[in-house]
Amino acid sequence: MLPITTPRLLLLPPDQPIYEALFAGSAQLGHHLNISVPEVLSEFDIETFRYAFDRFQEDASEAPWWLYLFIHRQDRALAGVGGYKGKPDEQGMVEIGYEIYPNYRLQGLATEAADALIKRAFEHPAVRIVQAHTLAEENPSVRVLKRCGMSFTDAFDSPDDGPIWQWQIRRP
Repeated sequence: MLPITTPRLLLLPPDQPIYEALFAGSAQLGHHLNISVPEVLSEFDIETFRYAFDRFQEDASEAPWWLYLFIHRQDRALAGVGGYKGKPDEQGMVEIGYEIYPNYRLQGLATEAADALIKRAFEHPAVRIVQAHTLAEENPSVRVLKRCGMSFTDAFDSPDDGPIWQWQIRRP
């Protein structure tokens, strides 16, 4: 499982010991990776991490298609999390998601991470489309996706999240 290196970030896919440290709590994860880690690991739900871990346990070779920890290289700190929502489907599509922690927002790190995930996905010959979803409103995530070259492709209502916008970029 190769990490992705950008100018300011290391996108690290967790292995078994990292997942164990992650589930033991922020202090354990920080100690294991020798980085500072915020107390709250996600504004969303720890179940996202659990789901990725379950997929990792089912088939560790698919780990690059799940979770990445975004480590700020200079600060030696966890700046966010994200990754893919699984390996490419039959149409060659993968979906990305990302979250940058509050003290690292408005620095271009979300764009840097999303762009790196898109580029890594297109290194895989089966990937033809990278997709993302946002709330149906102009917001920082929409600006990130536009900067990464994604285009609006659809709007729909999600039973869990309400109105959603879909964004895609096709293989160059």
